[in-house]
Amino acid sequence: MDRVRAAKKAAQNKSKPKESNTGLAKRKEADAEILRAKQKKNDDLKATAEAEARGAKGSQTTK
Repeated sequence: MDRVRAAKKAAQNKSKPKESNTGLAKRKEADAEILRAKQKKNDDLKATAEAEARGAKGSQTTK
C-alpha cells in the first residue's frame, strides 16, 4: 500500500517544473524577511513589557 502511494506521489512530482536557483533564493529571502519582522515585533513587545515592569517597580512605595 505504501509503495503504491509513494509511486503515485513520485509520478505527480515528476511532472512539476523544477525550482530554479533564483526562485529558491527569492523564496528563502522572503521567508527570512518574514522571520526578521516577527523577531522585531517580539523584541519590541518584550522591551515594552520590561519597560512597564521597571515603571511599575519604580512607582511602588516602600516604608
